[in-house]
Amino acid sequence: MNLALFDFDGTITTREMFPDFMRFAVAPRRLACGQVLLAPLVAGYRLGVVPGNAVRAAIVAFGFRGVAEQDIRRAGEAFAAEVIAGALRADAMERISWHQAQGDRVVVVSGSLETYLSPWCKQHGLELLCSRLQANDGVMNGRYLGAQCVGKEKARRIRERYDPGGYAAVYAYGDTHEDDEILAMADHRYFRGQAQSGAR
Repeated sequence: MNLALFDFDGTITTREMFPDFMRFAVAPRRLACGQVLLAPLVAGYRLGVVPGNAVRAAIVAFGFRGVAEQDIRRAGEAFAAEVIAGALRADAMERISWHQAQGDRVVVVSGSLETYLSPWCKQHGLELLCSRLQANDGVMNGRYLGAQCVGKEKARRIRERYDPGGYAAVYAYGDTHEDDEILAMADHRYFRGQAQSGAR
């Protein structure tokens, strides 16, 4: 059996889904306020001076603090069913099907949120490692549960749950520098759909 590791945003999908989900799930008035108040932070991210982790944490805090956990869960299920399907890359889905037909273990490893990734992965028979949100007594507190699943954290979680050395081969698929660590773990690595040379 092989182990196939797929990034989600930009690898399986045509775009990053986190902004789409925030627009989908956050109340319109709160969303409008957040877009104004967080604009300098987002601009800093686009200029490369503010890390993505900090921007995502600020957006989650503003968008979800005080919201009922069940409302976010329902929004995630609806988003998975109604929105993600329209943003999938056909070649990536074909590659996932190819791995599944071989009997490989296929895992989505993503900084995106469990809220919508979990129902989507269940629908497609995929395992999942991703970022999760905290809630206290059924109310979102606006914080991540543990570290965001990006960069080195992706590799740490993979090693924690799986033994890459225990598989016949490891395949990895990514599209940004945040996937460098999982690509480095693989025997067969694909960056933006193109095979990369070199052994792990």
